[in-house]
Amino acid sequence: MTDSSGVQTESLFDVGTDVGASMPPVYPHRAARGTAPKLRQWQQEALDLYIRRSPKDFMAVATPGAGKTTFALRVAKLLVDSGEINRICVVAPTEHLKRQWADAASRIGLAIDPNFKNSDGRHGRQFIGVAVTYAQVANKPALHRNKTEAGRTLVILDEIHHAGDALSWGDGIREAFTPATRRLALTGTPFRSDTSPIPFVDYTEDADGVRRSQSDYSYGYGPALKDKVVRPVVFMAYSGNMRWRTSSGEEMEAQLGAAATKDITNHAWRTALNPEGEWIPSVLSAAHKRLLNVRERVEDAGGLVIATDHESARAYAAQLDRLTGQKTTIVLSDDKEASQRIEDFSEDGSRMWMVAVRMVSEGVDVPRLCVGVYATSTSTPLFFAQAIGRFVRRRNANEVASVFLPSVPVLTALANEMEEERDHALEVPQTGEESEIPEQDLLDEAEQEDRASEELTKGKFAALHSNASFDKVLFDGDEFGLGGAVGSEEEMDFLGIPGLLEPDQVSTLLKQHQAQQLKRRPEVAQERPADVVDHRQLKKIRGQLNTSVSAYSAKTGMHQGTVHNKLREACGGPQVGQATQAQLEARLKKLQNWFVGRK
Repeated sequence: MTDSSGVQTESLFDVGTDVGASMPPVYPHRAARGTAPKLRQWQQEALDLYIRRSPKDFMAVATPGAGKTTFALRVAKLLVDSGEINRICVVAPTEHLKRQWADAASRIGLAIDPNFKNSDGRHGRQFIGVAVTYAQVANKPALHRNKTEAGRTLVILDEIHHAGDALSWGDGIREAFTPATRRLALTGTPFRSDTSPIPFVDYTEDADGVRRSQSDYSYGYGPALKDKVVRPVVFMAYSGNMRWRTSSGEEMEAQLGAAATKDITNHAWRTALNPEGEWIPSVLSAAHKRLLNVRERVEDAGGLVIATDHESARAYAAQLDRLTGQKTTIVLSDDKEASQRIEDFSEDGSRMWMVAVRMVSEGVDVPRLCVGVYATSTSTPLFFAQAIGRFVRRRNANEVASVFLPSVPVLTALANEMEEERDHALEVPQTGEESEIPEQDLLDEAEQEDRASEELTKGKFAALHSNASFDKVLFDGDEFGLGGAVGSEEEMDFLGIPGLLEPDQVSTLLKQHQAQQLKRRPEVAQERPADVVDHRQLKKIRGQLNTSVSAYSAKTGMHQGTVHNKLREACGGPQVGQATQAQLEARLKKLQNWFVGRK
């Protein structure tokens, strides 16, 4: 057989097989057999590469929604038809995903048992294999090793990064599946950085001395969006003024997303997510308006709210009940009916909203999800990518996904880095006193410290007040919008964009709305210089503004965050970090008037 360059290569059936002389075609996946769907270009390329290499281990990295399951099952069908393997074991992160794998396998003629329990000992003869969870394997690795050795086994490790979630999981996977004939690892989200290698993943050392995971085939969100394999995602960021009481009894106030310390940012974020405040109801209302707009063109479009905990999830669902006039689907991890609730919601296009904590953060396929609300304090790249992956799966129509989120730097940065690929880094070096650990891992550690601190103070933190304001729209690394109040014309411009658009049409339309808003506010349009921004002068004016705000705060007793917020309301424009020189100068002038008692 030849590769794409015309070079003669060995076939899958010439290398490392014990199959007899009666061989199927070299490309049986192209033969007219069964009802297997036509492969996408990336799936065909990855499959051709797999055939050329005929590897024992192969890792495919593909963005959520790209079709990793279809690729993996085509490999499995190929190996079964050739006689290379006679048993399949799929390892997935959750119980729900086991059922999804079994359903997908059945459509191409492979019977996989998703209900197998360790106590069963063996599966029924009518099945060619089983679907199990990582925890299930870790619980009895010897059992799964015996089953692996009992046949020519293909192991499919879905979202293999989960093998690094716990030491026992990694050890269990290694013990159970080392004897496998073939191993196919899949992942669609960035790996975390740590010091524990994931079983059956290759690592190479880069120029900085860091060992990083190596995939055999990679297909990121950027190429997938260009190929029209996934949906474009528009992020709607909301700010607002937050007030809370700390565990020491001190009352604090700050603008959500404004430049601040880690503690203030986290507490303002936590205040925004409090269901008893005004931020969540305002954002849920905006998200529902967006969903209704999308459903005018996409009748079965659905929405998903991702919550931090069960209590918040129930409170958010109650608010949506009042907004929609229908019962919201709630999916909680301790609910035995969780998988069935997800399936029911997926199939019933009349139901508009689902609220979940973690059950739908990864792998769960609900293609009609078009609108999301990221109402959780989890900020790791891994979880963020998993969550956004629920909205990118493209159907036949050119649907646009919209995700509403708090306007905090860590989330807006992740939204702007959707196309960035991350490998699993091992043995990250440290130099002197400055840590080389990636910033996001330090944030994860900080979150853990915050949770531990809250436990010690017995949760005395109290959210006192919150409100919401429209901040900006993020798409394809760019930012749009001049900010505005909830319900303002500026907000509605973006909430009302059509639900069916190609990626280039999204960019064009967002730019048009931006231009229209600038025309409505000519004073802002005049501020946009044609020449290069003088960053030194900009920094100087920011310093002057912050000094003046501090002085005004000392004079009036008003919190600095509140002063900044009132200046934004009076003068318009984004937060200090994103404001232009003219906007900052206008706020300085306004503040000077306040000092002398003028409006």
